Formats: sequence, structure tokens, C-alpha cells
Amino acid sequence: MGVVTVREEQAIQRLTDRLVDDYPADEVESVVGAARQRFEGHPVREFVPILIERIVLRELAASTTDAESETIAAQPNSNPHPDPSPGMGRIVAVGGKFVADKRLMALAAAALVVVLALVVAFAVRQPDQSAPTSAPAALTTVHGVVGSEKMAFFEDPRVVEALARKGVEAQVDPAGSRQIATSTDLGKYDFAFPSSAPAAERIQRARNISTKYTPFSSPMAIATFQPIADLLTAAGVLRPGPVPTFDMARYLELVRSDVEWDKLRDNTAYPVHKNILVSTTDPRTSNSAAMYLAIASHVANDNTIVQGPAAEQAVLPTVSRLFVRQGYTENSTDGPFREYLAAGMGPTPMVWIYEAQFVEAAIRGQIKPGMVLTYPSPTVVSQHTLVPLTAPGDRIGRLLTTDPDLQRLAAEHGFRTSDPSQFAKVTADNHVPVAGDVVDVIDTPTIDTLEHLIDIATKSYN
Repeated sequence: MGVVTVREEQAIQRLTDRLVDDYPADEVESVVGAARQRFEGHPVREFVPILIERIVLRELAASTTDAESETIAAQPNSNPHPDPSPGMGRIVAVGGKFVADKRLMALAAAALVVVLALVVAFAVRQPDQSAPTSAPAALTTVHGVVGSEKMAFFEDPRVVEALARKGVEAQVDPAGSRQIATSTDLGKYDFAFPSSAPAAERIQRARNISTKYTPFSSPMAIATFQPIADLLTAAGVLRPGPVPTFDMARYLELVRSDVEWDKLRDNTAYPVHKNILVSTTDPRTSNSAAMYLAIASHVANDNTIVQGPAAEQAVLPTVSRLFVRQGYTENSTDGPFREYLAAGMGPTPMVWIYEAQFVEAAIRGQIKPGMVLTYPSPTVVSQHTLVPLTAPGDRIGRLLTTDPDLQRLAAEHGFRTSDPSQFAKVTADNHVPVAGDVVDVIDTPTIDTLEHLIDIATKSYN
């Protein structure tokens, strides 16, 4: 049905709901549907619900008149009185009594006045009535490839409409952020939108692009369950508080010692014979796993950024087992987090995520009692960075960064924007326990060092 706006759909739905109180539902839906078809592809969408309402009221009134006329004709002796004067309205028989149905006359008169006014208005705006009606202004379609955790944002009808108001339609494909930077054919896209600055920097280097946009960000986090949180607290890994903190140094001690869940003292909640490990994605394709690797290498390197071959080799024994012992890992964070939400703590007692994923799930009502959000200490803040590949892609970057509606909607999808109050309001309104300020934040290694670390982990897989 041509270009249909959300406001139009809502207005027509309200009209239908009102009318079914007075007319049969199937008749209302039939008449509304027929009226909508008259405005297929109409260029002035704001007037369409008004025109439809007037036409529907007029036709329902006419339908009622016809039905009542047939009833009166079938009962010739039911109305012995002469017709009233024209100013008295129409007389109908109801239970043997005659009632002046002025309501229908008023509706018909109102409909006639509005339709005539609109006809005059359109005649003034479009004097050449013989010319065909112009089509709605076409939207500029912009193609992008984005980290999977941002798909819900781009598919949100409110985001679609906000972009459409600016004359843009974004069509996006999901991919792991490192996959975007290393193996995706970017020639068919207008913009690339990985989930971190290092992945974006690699794209910029490869394509000699200096421009980038960072519309929003999200700290890395760990999603777990209350029984697991209690076990980790007793083991010294989790520090309690309004928002628990996950001690990465203590965690790495357990990893180096090959400690298994069933070896934890007084563990009756999760007595499983497998290593204590956070579930992540594949570092070869996913940015979130690369951020996990960056933090782990920093801690394993005496809380210092890894620099140079010697430091890289020194952290290898620790960081490699973080991934190798997990077994199969997915390409993007959407997979393990969905498993966390659906399967419980059995397969995924701890999962490495973006904070935004947990917040968005909480807003949707997907976080069940006993699900817990924790923040690793130290952590990194993942800067979701858009690299424009064409002029339309540059326009998307500017809109996402500067448009107030799009910034507000990003916050409603769990992202932290340039205005901290937006994120604070969303989390407060939805009662999501998050860290107000994430302070224990480290810098990631240089892009070259991070790539070397990922290569080390890849060799360990092989």
C-alpha cells in the first residue's frame, strides 16, 4: 500500500475501534479497507486518515439508511404519519416509535463539508487536474553491514520512521565486527558499522578513509545467574555491590589452575565437571571476543598494555586457554546471549556480552529473576564506530550521531550516547541495575598488537 506511516496506521486503527461500537465489525473493516484503496500511493499522507474517516462515515450512514428503508418498506402500516419537514431530519421506526436521527444527518453534513474543503484545497494546490498525481518522494536506500547486536536498533519501526523523515532507508546485514573488518566484501555497502574502534581502524586503513562516526558506546560486561554469582563471590571472583564487579585477576588465577566448577567449596548449585570459563564468541570473527582478549592480556601482563613480541609470548599460555577450552564459539555476540536468555545456566553459566544487550533485553521483558549483570574489572568501553564508504553512508553516520530522535532511540536500545541522562533515564524507568559510571577502564592495545594476539589465539585453536 504505497508509503504508509506509523501515525497513519495508528489513526486508522483508532477510527476502526471507534466505529465498531456503533456498526458491525465486519462491515467497518470492509468499508475502511475499500476507502484506503482509494488513496493508494497518495502523496499527502497526513490527509489520508481524515479523508478515509469522512468517506467511511458517509458510506456507513448510507448503508444504515438503506437497511432502515428496507425495513420500513416491509412494514407499510408502521408509519401512518406524513413525512416531516426538511429541517426535522429523517424519521425511522424503532420499537414502534419514531425517532429523529439527527446524528447521521450531522455526520453526513460534516463529511460533506470536509470533503468539499479538501477538494478545494487540492484544486488550489494542483490546478492541472488532468495531470497524473505525483508519486511520493523516493527514499534514498543506504546499504550497510553492522555488528549483530545493532540489528534490533536498525529494525525498530521507530528508527525506520525517523530515518524516513530524513529521506533515508537503511538496509543492513549482520556480521561479526572483526569479520566486517577482515573478510566481508565492503564493495557492495555504503557504510560499515563494527562494534569497536580497532575494527573500524582496520577498515579505515585498508580503504584509506579518515572519516568515522561514534554515535554510541557500550562497556563490556558479563551476564550470569544468582547461584553462579554466589559461588563466585565465595571464591573471591565476584565483589558484591549494587552492581557486582568481576575480578579478572582472581578469575585468571582459577583459569591457570584449571579449577573446575565442582571443585569449588560448598558447591551444590552447579556441581559440574568442567572448567570455570566465561563463554565468548570466536576472536577470529567477533569484536567482543577481541575485547575479552585485550582485557585478559592486560591483566596477565601485570596490568600493563601488551607491547612487543616478548610480552605477546608471555601472555600466550593464559590467553590461549581462555578460548581453546571453550570448544565451539559463535561468530557474533547475538548467539551466546540468546542461549543465555533461553537455555539458562546449564550450558552458559557466564557469558561475555555488551552491556547494551542486557539492558535491551531487560526493556523487552526478557530478563528473568535470578539473571545478573556484572562488570569485569578492568573493562573496556566498546566504541561502536561507523565508517562511511560512500556519500550516503556518510549521511547515515551524521544522522545517527546528531539527530535527537535517533540518539534517544539508541539509548532505548541500551546504548550509551553523548548525553548520559538519556541512558540513565532508560535504565531507571525500566529498573535495570547498571553501573552509572564505569571507571575501571583500560585502553586496548594498538591495532597491530591486538591482531598479533588474535593470531596467537587462532594458532592455539589449530
